[in-house]
Amino acid sequence: MERSNQSAVKMMTLAAMITALTIVMGLMPRIPLLLIPVPIVLQNMGVMMAGDMLGTRYGTLSVGIFLLLVSLGLPILSGGLGGAVVFLGATGGYLVAWLFAPLVINLIKNTLKGKIKNQLILSLLSVWLGGAVFIDVFGAFWLAIQAPMPLSTAMFSTLLFIPGDTIKAILVIIIANRLEKIVHLN
Repeated sequence: MERSNQSAVKMMTLAAMITALTIVMGLMPRIPLLLIPVPIVLQNMGVMMAGDMLGTRYGTLSVGIFLLLVSLGLPILSGGLGGAVVFLGATGGYLVAWLFAPLVINLIKNTLKGKIKNQLILSLLSVWLGGAVFIDVFGAFWLAIQAPMPLSTAMFSTLLFIPGDTIKAILVIIIANRLEKIVHLN
């Protein structure tokens, strides 16, 4: 097998593994918030990991397959949710943002690559901005439309997610760094 084919097979296998990991993270119960109809979930860690480890193409493929399975009705979102209707609810904007997160993570990483020499800091900043802040802000726009609530209230409510998403981003970088060494990704 050619080296490029081996690389593609390796990346598709990793994409499938991260899709499966994202599904497994859905088994963790969602934590409801009193102020907004959007719960705290672990599955966005899988999205962050896809963007960090797989890059734009395979990261988007991994998240896209996950979201396709959700839209087909598989109850793989936290709380056993699934079906196209979840994209119309309060969490729809967050789910759509998941699809674009690998792109945003890698755009940020490529933009900052020459400016930040430390790879761990570069990855953490990229994952935090593209995998946490971007998703939370994008989701808040949809929440303001769907809920309905003022955009300022939806954006302010996003602050509830930032501490937990920051911890998730740190964990993703630690886990991804270890996995990359195990599977010889770099």
